[in-house]
Parts: sequence; structure tokens; C-alpha cells
Amino acid sequence: MSAEKVAFAIAVAIFAGGSIGLILQRALPEKYTTGGPRDMIGAVVGLLTLLSALVLGLLIWTAYGVYAGQNMAVQTLASKVLHFDMALADYGPEADPVRKQLRDGVGKTLDEVWAADQSDANFAANNFAAALRNLRARETLLGQLHPTTDAQTQALASARADLESLGQSRLQMSFALTAPICFPLVFTVVAWVVFLFLGYGLMSKSSATSVLGVVIGSLAMASAFLMILDLSNPYSGIFRASSAPLEQVLAVMGKE
Repeated sequence: MSAEKVAFAIAVAIFAGGSIGLILQRALPEKYTTGGPRDMIGAVVGLLTLLSALVLGLLIWTAYGVYAGQNMAVQTLASKVLHFDMALADYGPEADPVRKQLRDGVGKTLDEVWAADQSDANFAANNFAAALRNLRARETLLGQLHPTTDAQTQALASARADLESLGQSRLQMSFALTAPICFPLVFTVVAWVVFLFLGYGLMSKSSATSVLGVVIGSLAMASAFLMILDLSNPYSGIFRASSAPLEQVLAVMGKE
């Protein structure tokens, strides 16, 4: 299920909680919603407000950490690709097949990560397998190079080091394609918020303003959960890690 559909379902659940609270406030005898009972409801509402705020903030911060980390990973990958290409250029024309494979690999990475259908259940596994294949192919091509000068020997050593670092960065991106969000925790917080709005409804008089407040509150909470889900999937959705660093590197590769 997409993040948008999950967020919509959460908005409906929260609105239902608030609506049930308004209905109960109107249906229950006044002694159950005033005086001591109202104070207890207020205390529970305060506790749920604190818990929801703390855990929601933690979830948003964790999800943003995933998003920011993957933006940094893309930038690091782009710089390592460029450095690898420069080392191959220093080796000489004999390394041109490796440079061509590297350029093709960058283009495939852009397609595999940003242009592919991420709703496919095997998307992350296929992407990981493709990253391994590219790494093995480059290792094989480098193994076919036989330096004849000190400069070529140094360039090949630098290229091998760059390839190892490049492979680690690419595999890290593949690992991040599996959303790290803990759905049981998310649904626990959703349950807290539903009961929170139910409490709000019990302490409010039924009116158009109260219903509007429940609608606005439901949408606001749903947007927070949408942000969490979207940031946890940094290569799809609204908050998407930028592919610009790799595109810029791809544009200048092979021009030396």
C-alpha cells in the first residue's frame, strides 16, 4: 500500500475517533462528561498528547535521518564515481572498456533506483543483485589490465581502491531501498492519536466548529504520518533523494 493510502486511512481513523467522541458527549448523561469524569478525561488526554508528541517527533527525526543520509550517500557515490573515472583516464586508452562499463552502470543505476517501479515486491532484491553484478563486472575488467609503467601501476592501484569504496556506497544505497519504518510502532501511535481525538470530542460540545476542528486535526496528523512514511522511502514519493549529483557526473564522464 502506498504512503498516500496509508495516510488517508489514518486520517479517516482519527476523524472517526473524534466523531465518536462528539457523539458520545452528546449521548451520555451530563454527569459522565463534567466534574470528576471530565478531569480524568483531561488527564488522559494530556498524557496521550505528551506520548504522541514525543514519539511522533522521534519518528519524524528518524525518517529525516534516513532521507538526509541517502542524499549524502548519493553525493558520496557521485564523487567516488568521478574519482574512479579519473583514475581510469590516468591509466590510458587500455582502460576505456572499464570507463564505458562504468558510464553505462551509472545510467542503469539512475534507471534502477529513480525510474523503476518501486511498488514491485522484488524491487530492493533486484536492485541489490544488479549492484553486485556491476561490481563483479568492473572487478573482472580491472583484472584484465596489465600495467607496463609505474604511472599505470599507480593509476590501477588507485582505481582498485576507488572500486572497493564505490561498491560499498552502491550497496548501501541498495540496502536503503527497503523501508526501515517500524509499522507496529506507527500503528501504536495512530491508536494513541485516535483515543486522543476521542477524548477531545468528549470534552467538546457538538457543533460545526468542533467537526471542522476534528477534520483539520485529522488532516494535520495524517500529513505527519505521510511525512514519516515518505522520508523513510528516499527514492520515491514527495520527499525524494536528488539524483542530480549522479546526473552531473554522468554528463562529464568520458570527456577527458
